[in-house]
Amino acid sequence: MAKENESLTTEFILKGLTDHPVLKTLLFLVFLTIYLITMVGNLGLVALIFMERHLHTSMYIFLGNLALMDFCCSSAITPKMLQNLSSKDRMISLYECMVQFYFLCLAETADCFLLAAMAYDHYVAICKPLQYHTMMSKKLCIQMTTGAYIASNLHSMIHVGLLLRLTFCRSSQIDHFFCDILPLYRLSCTDPYINELMIYIFSMPIQIITIATVLISYVYILFTVFKMKSREGRGKALSTCASHFLSVSIFYICLLMYIRPFEEGDKDIPVAIFYTIVIPLLNPFIYSLRNKEVINVLKKIMRTYNILKET
Repeated sequence: MAKENESLTTEFILKGLTDHPVLKTLLFLVFLTIYLITMVGNLGLVALIFMERHLHTSMYIFLGNLALMDFCCSSAITPKMLQNLSSKDRMISLYECMVQFYFLCLAETADCFLLAAMAYDHYVAICKPLQYHTMMSKKLCIQMTTGAYIASNLHSMIHVGLLLRLTFCRSSQIDHFFCDILPLYRLSCTDPYINELMIYIFSMPIQIITIATVLISYVYILFTVFKMKSREGRGKALSTCASHFLSVSIFYICLLMYIRPFEEGDKDIPVAIFYTIVIPLLNPFIYSLRNKEVINVLKKIMRTYNILKET
């Protein structure tokens, strides 16, 4: 009977952010606004890069895929959060939980690879400008992007498959606002040692390799920039990297804060909100507002729209 009861938990209750009715309404409006802006910002950037032929370069292909993954990350978390904030029903099935975690893991892993690929792209553009079109061909760019998606899918499938081997009997309440892997481990009545071991075997190398790629690329970039005699050249090179460096810094600071060992989920909820909801909101604006080509395309679209409106 004990073993039978252990396997009965097929639905969970997400604790969420608050039980206060007024605060729930306020948070619902705030996160709904953030989600709508995130959708428009990221999907708009993807559409812009897709439609404009002169943006079909490696830098913008990586950027478009990054925007797509940010949209995926936000969409994996926010709709269920909004549902929980707008109703008393906070139930989520085991399989819904697995799907939510799968898409979150997919998006975040792909982000790591894409940010590393963008760092390498900047390195080639600044340190080896004469070889740029040879070293960063469209074929290589597509291969790198495809490789990022394949690796991210495999990484997500491994962890979801290992989660499905666990049985949950300690409680049905997840001490979080979404199905994250560590709160699920706490609810497991099966020893999650193998799951934790697989995190170190698969997740840690991904983090180390991608962070190392970013750091090494920027070390070479800084050496090259400092050697430049032209102040204008230095300014242009640093401006090219500014958006990416800001995005990478925010992403990895939040990631390292979030994946550190912790005992109480409440302490990590603010970091989780920033990591899964705020960063996908910020990225399209970080890249768009500091990118002259994107701004020029937006101005061109606005001019065309105004001409059509007048006619």
